[in-house]
Amino acid sequence: MSSTAPSPAARLRGLRPGWLGDPRVWRTEVLAGLVVALALIPEAISFSVITGVDPATGLFTSFTMAVTIAVVGGRRAMVSAATGAVALVIAPLNREHGLGYLLAGVILAGVFQIALGALGVAKLMRFVPRSVMVGFVNALAVLVFLAQVPEVRNVPWAVYPLIAGGLALLVLLPRISTVVPAPLVSVVVLTLITVGAGIAVPTVGDKGELPSSLPVPGLPDVPFTLDTLTTVAPYAFATALVGLMESLMTAKLVDDITDTPSSKTRESIGQGIANIVTGFFGGMGGCAVVGQTMMNVKVSGARTRLSTFLAGVFLLMLCIVFGPVVSEIPMAALVAVMVMVSVATFDWHSVAPGTLKRMPAGEIAVMVVTVACVVATHNLAIGVVVGSITATAVFARRVAHLTEVDAVTGPDGTSVVYRVTGELFFASSNDLIGQFDYAGDPDEVVIDLSSAHVWDASSVAALDAIEAKYAQRGKKVEITGLNTSSADLHGRLSGELAGHH
Repeated sequence: MSSTAPSPAARLRGLRPGWLGDPRVWRTEVLAGLVVALALIPEAISFSVITGVDPATGLFTSFTMAVTIAVVGGRRAMVSAATGAVALVIAPLNREHGLGYLLAGVILAGVFQIALGALGVAKLMRFVPRSVMVGFVNALAVLVFLAQVPEVRNVPWAVYPLIAGGLALLVLLPRISTVVPAPLVSVVVLTLITVGAGIAVPTVGDKGELPSSLPVPGLPDVPFTLDTLTTVAPYAFATALVGLMESLMTAKLVDDITDTPSSKTRESIGQGIANIVTGFFGGMGGCAVVGQTMMNVKVSGARTRLSTFLAGVFLLMLCIVFGPVVSEIPMAALVAVMVMVSVATFDWHSVAPGTLKRMPAGEIAVMVVTVACVVATHNLAIGVVVGSITATAVFARRVAHLTEVDAVTGPDGTSVVYRVTGELFFASSNDLIGQFDYAGDPDEVVIDLSSAHVWDASSVAALDAIEAKYAQRGKKVEITGLNTSSADLHGRLSGELAGHH
C-alpha cells in the first residue's frame, strides 16, 4: 500500500516562504540590506558618541538588533538598530554609573518591553489619531534632514558638489533603471571619485575606528543587588517606553506603505528579546530606525525579513572584513542618501495649500504641535504623547459644543420638558448646569435624555446638581429617556458623588 503522507523534504518546502525561489526578490532584498548596512554605520557611530561609548559598541548594537528582530519581530522589512531616541534616554546611566550599568539597563528595558507586549500595550496604538501620525512622519523627515546639517558645516568645498552629484544620481537613476538601488550606486560612484582623484573630504573612517573582531556575549559587570535594580529601573522603563513607541509607530507606517498587516504584540515582545540579546553582547540598546526602514521599504522596495537580517550581517562584514574600504566612503555620499530619504518620507500632501484649506483647524494644530515637540526635543516619543494629548483636548472641545438643550413648556404651564441632545462628559456637562431656568420654571421639570448619552461621573454629578438646584426651590425633577448604559451609570453614581447631602 502506497503512503500519501508528504516526505520531510516536501513538508519543509511547504513551510518555506514562496519568495525564497524568486531570484528577483532575492536581488531586491540583498541589495536593500547592503544599502541599509552602509547607512547604519555612520549613524551607529554618532549614537555611540551621544551615549559616551566607543564606536564598536554602537555598531555591534545595530548588528544584534537587526539580526534578532529579523527573526522575532512582528513587522517584515522593518529595521531595528541603535537609535538616537534610545541613546538619549540611556546615556545618563553610562555617564553617571559606567558601562556595566548601561548594559544592565538595556537588558532590563528588554524585560519591560516583553512584559508590556504581553500586557497588550500595542493595542494603545489605535488611540493615536491620524493627525499625530502625519505629524510623526513629517517630524521624522525633518529630524533625518537636520541630522545631516553638521556634516555640511566647516567642511572642504568639495563636499558640496559631491552631495549635489549624489542627489542627481538618486533622482535620475531610478528613471533609467531600478535593477541596482540608486543609493548603492551613488555611494560606490562617489567613493570611487574621491579615492581616484585623491579628494580630501570627511569619510566614514573619520567618525571613529571600526571594530576588527566579533562581539562576545557576557554578563554586565555590576553587583546583582536591589540597589543596582533601583538605580537602573527608571532608565530601563523610560527606554522601554521610548523604544516601543518609536517601533510601533514605525510598524504602523510600514503597514500603510506596503498595505500589509503586522503583529504589534509580536513586535513589542520581539523588541524586548532583541534588547536583551543586545545587552548580553555589550550593546547600548535600540529600537526601530525609521530613516533606514524607509530606505529599505520605500526607496529599495524590500518586503521580507531577509533584507533586515542581511542589513545586520552586512554591517558586521563591512566593519570587520572590509573596514579599510568602508572607512574611505565619503560622508557626502551618505548625506545625499539620507536627504533623499527625508524628502521621500515627508508627507507633502499634508502641507499642500488645498489640503490645509479643507482640513479642520484643530487637526492642523495637532500636526504642528507634534512636529514642533519632536523637533524641539529630538524625541519622537515625546511628540507622539503631546500630540495625542492635544488631539484629545481638541476632540473634547469640539464634542462639548455639540450638546444642545431645548425647553418646551406644557400647554397648561405647570410643567416644562428639557430635551438634551449630544454627548455628556466632563467637558460638556459643566456647561449643562447653566442651561436651565431654575427660578422661572414651573414646579414639574422633565429632563429628556433620549437623544443624549451619559459617559462619566462628571455628567452624573452635573445632573445631581441640577436636581439639587430645583429642589432648593421646591420643584420636582424627573429624568427620562436614559439608554441602558447611561441608566446603569446614573443608577450607580447618582447621589453618591457629593461631599455632603
